[in-house]
Amino acid sequence: MEDIRSLEDLLDLQVIDSDLDRLFERRAGLPELEAYRVAHEELSGIEQQLSEMTERLREIYLASDKSDGELKIEEDKAHREEQRLYAGGLSARDSEYLRAEVEMLRRQISQREDQSLALMEEEEQLDAARAEREKERDAVAAEKGRIEEVVAASWQQIDDEVARLEVRKAEVVRLIDTDLIELYEQIRSSQEGVGIARLGEGVCGGCHLTLSAAEQVQAVKTFPPRCIHCRRILAPQ
Repeated sequence: MEDIRSLEDLLDLQVIDSDLDRLFERRAGLPELEAYRVAHEELSGIEQQLSEMTERLREIYLASDKSDGELKIEEDKAHREEQRLYAGGLSARDSEYLRAEVEMLRRQISQREDQSLALMEEEEQLDAARAEREKERDAVAAEKGRIEEVVAASWQQIDDEVARLEVRKAEVVRLIDTDLIELYEQIRSSQEGVGIARLGEGVCGGCHLTLSAAEQVQAVKTFPPRCIHCRRILAPQ
């Protein structure tokens, strides 16, 4: 009777372990986890783009400052050279040379102004694009936060159930011989988590194969009984 009681306790342990396995599988396979991964990757991508935009804006600010400084220098120089040219007193050759230099400076100033205008336009467009991406980032971050709350709540519920089952498991394990527990765990690790099954009407509840009458007699001669097909421990009805 003690042997039969041990097998029944081991069956109870199998039920608990199977429930724990399902909970762990459920915990790792929450559908929200995939949504969280997608949101996380999307948010990381947006953050990277925003970082690149910010860096480009910094380059534009530096280029604009440099261009404005060089434009001021060229405008001042052109103004001075024009004053010299209009003041008179120069030879025809010097006047022609100075006039050519002023024209060159004016072309450079025009090019510089075009460059400054292009930088301003790029800055405006990039500022607008960054503002749009920041809105998207905030929306994705909010969705990611919402999913985190759902996952945390689901995990808490599962963990509470796991804790309850672990307490029950500890109570059942104390009732079973250590050697039987070790054998059960060895079989469980190689038999898809099932170390013991009910033997009912000659059928193994683990592999669902039938044992002949002679095979059943042979199986129960030793303790613990083992299925000849899958080698799981058997608990006869």
